[in-house]
Amino acid sequence: MHYFCFYILALISFCASAQDLDYSDNYNWAYLPGDSILWPEFVEKDTLASQVDVFFLYPTFLIDKRDERWNYNIDDSTHRSSAINSIKMQGSAWCSAGTIYTPYYRQANLKAFRNIENDGETALRFAYNDVRAAFKYYLENYNNGHAIILAGHSQGSVMLSELIKEFFDGKPLQEKLVAAYLPGAGIRKEEFKEVKLMTHPDSVGGYVTWNTFKRNYDQPNYHNWYKGKAVINPVTWDASEFASRDLHKGFYFTNGKMYSESFETNTIDGAIWITIPHFPYRLMALTMKHYHVGDVNLFWEDIRLNSLARIKSYFRP
Repeated sequence: MHYFCFYILALISFCASAQDLDYSDNYNWAYLPGDSILWPEFVEKDTLASQVDVFFLYPTFLIDKRDERWNYNIDDSTHRSSAINSIKMQGSAWCSAGTIYTPYYRQANLKAFRNIENDGETALRFAYNDVRAAFKYYLENYNNGHAIILAGHSQGSVMLSELIKEFFDGKPLQEKLVAAYLPGAGIRKEEFKEVKLMTHPDSVGGYVTWNTFKRNYDQPNYHNWYKGKAVINPVTWDASEFASRDLHKGFYFTNGKMYSESFETNTIDGAIWITIPHFPYRLMALTMKHYHVGDVNLFWEDIRLNSLARIKSYFRP
């Protein structure tokens, strides 16, 4: 389970180091345009997508408590395969709206978020330094004036929050920001100065965020990490307290199939909770302790359609 303390964001710096990855080398990118990834069959590019780039960052994979590494080497075959799978299952939710760019980054071990004073801060700085270097290379070599969607999950959302503060918040590049999708991380309501939480489904230039629980959300993880943070309902894309099952557009499961009208969505203080999904593997959902891993997949089609609505709004005269 990837739970992140909101205050960690303020601790991550972006100092360059001699150990920077070289993002002119395609080996250091998990996905660039033209790479061979089989997108879901129901993905269709919008005509405006050629004018939009999606900078997608995958979530934390280094979660084994027995693993002593503070950062995940991108040469690790499990890291690389996990990143590709995340792009297929999560990043694909945005590929109708733009061209995907995903760098490998030496992400911090999950334990870094709970051990800031014991090398955790250094690990997070190290990870963000990669993300920053990749984004700078992307801007200088790939962007070509395109509008930008930032999309991530969990640690990916944490890192994107830092990118927003350094590159977008109150800066000229904010004009290029269609939207930032930051699920799976406790984002403070006052995290950014000018990049605002969007509470309308076709607003642009801001961010959206949510954290998914089961009905029994009244637990330490909710109170420690999410209560009081920013949140929207990722079915209605506003502050609605409830979205009925018939409004849910689609849950993309690992079998490659989409399941619509699967659950009700309830907005609470800083998070959302959903009813048990109605789909053929319902028993699996019953046994899961939490839904953090599904922050994107549970709302895959909702995200895809919303990102299309936002790019149309962005380019509207």
